[in-house]
Order: sequence, then C-alpha cells, then structure tokens
Amino acid sequence: MEYTPRPGLSIPVVTVLDREGRVIADEQRAAIRFAVQDGRGADIIFAAGTNGEWNRLDNPRRQEVFEIAVEECRRLTASGIPVEAWLGITGHTCAETVENLERAIELKADALVVAPLSIRDLDNIVEFVEREMGQIFDRAGASLPVFLYENAGIAAPGKPLHLEPGAVAQLSRLDYVRGIKVTADRAVLDGFIAAAPSFNTHHPFPIYAGNAHQIFDLFVPFSGLLGRVHDPGDRHHDLPLRGIVCGPANMSPREWKRAWEVAAAGERALMDRYREILQWYAEICLFQRGSNQVELSIAGLKASLAERGVITSDAVAAGTEAFTPDERVKFHRRFKAVCDRAAELVEAGWISVPAQTAEAHTRG
Repeated sequence: MEYTPRPGLSIPVVTVLDREGRVIADEQRAAIRFAVQDGRGADIIFAAGTNGEWNRLDNPRRQEVFEIAVEECRRLTASGIPVEAWLGITGHTCAETVENLERAIELKADALVVAPLSIRDLDNIVEFVEREMGQIFDRAGASLPVFLYENAGIAAPGKPLHLEPGAVAQLSRLDYVRGIKVTADRAVLDGFIAAAPSFNTHHPFPIYAGNAHQIFDLFVPFSGLLGRVHDPGDRHHDLPLRGIVCGPANMSPREWKRAWEVAAAGERALMDRYREILQWYAEICLFQRGSNQVELSIAGLKASLAERGVITSDAVAAGTEAFTPDERVKFHRRFKAVCDRAAELVEAGWISVPAQTAEAHTRG
C-alpha cells in the first residue's frame, strides 16, 4: 500500500444533531468547513469519533456522518485545500464494526480508525484486525489505512483499559495498519513512545497524541550542560509523534493548528502563549454541580459552534451530558470573554472564524 500518514492536526468533528437526534447534513458540512478553516485548521477530519458521539449513535447515523465527511473533504481537496477523511468504524459489536468497515471501503475513505477495546463482543484483537478485517479487504480487492485507537475512557465493560504494546507491534506488521491514536495520561503515552521502535519494522507507524495539551511538555526545548538550548527540531524528529487528535479544536481550530506548529518547531515563547490561551478554552467547559465538578466538553464544543453561527442546533445525543439552562447562559458569557481575551494574544491570521469570513480575515 502506498500511503504516508498525514501529519498535523486531526479534529474529531462533532456530530450535529437536531432535538430528535437526527443528523443535520448541511450543518454537519458547515462544522467540517469550520474545522478546516480554509487550510489553516484541520489536516484530517476524524468522523464518528468520541467527540462525534459514536457510542451514542446507531450505525445508520454513523454512516450518514461518514458520507458527509468523505464528500466534504473530497470537495475541499478538489478546491485546493487538502484534507483527509478518517472514519471511526468502531461499533458496539463486531457485526456493527464490520458493517461500518464495508461502508467505508465503498466510500473510499482516506483512512479508518478502530478502537478494538470498545467492541463488546471482541475477544481477540489481533485475530479480528488481521483475519476478519483482512478478509474483508481481500474480498473488496482494496484495503484502506487503519489506525488503532487507544482510549481507556471508552473501553467496553470487562475489557482491558489499554492496548498491549506487544499486540500493537504484531498488528503494525500488517500492511494496512499504519499508526495509533493514544488518548491517555503521560505514563501510558510514554509507554507507547518507548515501544515505538517495535512498531516501525515494516513501515512508518506514527503515534498521534489524543490529549493534545501534552505537546507543550513533549516538545519543550531543553538545555544542555553548557546552558545551550538543544535544537527543538531534533526533539520533534526524535519522537514518533506525527500529530494530534484534538477534540477541543472543534472550538478553536486555527489556534490549535498554530499550537501544533509552534510546538513542533520548539518556539518556547509562542508555546507558552498558546498553552495559556487553549487552557482558557478548556476551562469554560467545567461546571460545578453540588460537590462535583463536571466537564461538559461535547456540549461546550457544540455550543461554541452555535455561538459563532456555524450551526443552529447544539443538541447532544441521548446519553451525553447536556447543559442545564443556567449552565448554557454561563457558557455563553464565558465563551465570549475567552474569545475577547484570546483575540489580544493570538497572532494575526490565527483566530478561528466562520468559513464564509475566513478569507477576508486572513487578508486583514
């Protein structure tokens, strides 16, 4: 297979739903265009991921999102804005996952993402990916790049919380398995980074960091014995990280794209600036409910798109925690305040704007 994993910013785009839980196709397209920001946002659109509420949707709705993502990314690429469509084929069962795989092949997606530990009736990960998925590719006469997805937060009941690096190494030898997304704490991510040489024996097998804020620590320039700052580019190339998969970037795609660029370049002053700005955006999704603090990230991402006029419906899927009316009002105030603060610090041309005004904003 001739394929080079795309570097940069992958945005697991939210799924735009009406109050009855139906996908709003036109607004889904608008959310994708906003994420791409005329080339200054997402390099990859990840459809039906965790921020896309895959685990709250049935297969018909997942596949509707697939179709929209592939069509919109193809249209953008044809217009001179290259962006890949990666489809999250994970279902609650092996049968659902296979159905999604077959549909993704029909659509000729750029790549697939599968979270094996989220599939409730999957007992043998290696056998499923190698034999079942491999047989489907063989029957289709074509294969697509597959990226594994490590995320303890969506592991099915009774399943291990983490993929075994040994199993990942075994799967990495398959021609179509081309990388892994790791949404985990630093200890787990560091474990995969340490094991990376065993993943690269047949072809490049990059890691994408799912907790995107980690790049500010991973790529920080460091000093040597004589006080000199080591070349940050060396640090970037030493790590097997190809990019970030960033749910919060639904809210601020340009800012996150720029954060990835300055982190990969080791520009310390700008790294510190974007770390602070993007932490503000994260904190506006935190709310106190009694004695507990809750993070309403998906509700916040959708509300931010509604605040910007990108979409009209900020409804979340059944089962996803929604704002109370008071929380929604608070979010409106917080979001406006953060946008105003960020506008004073973000570099010219790197403030996220709705697609219809992006070109004029960049010129300005």
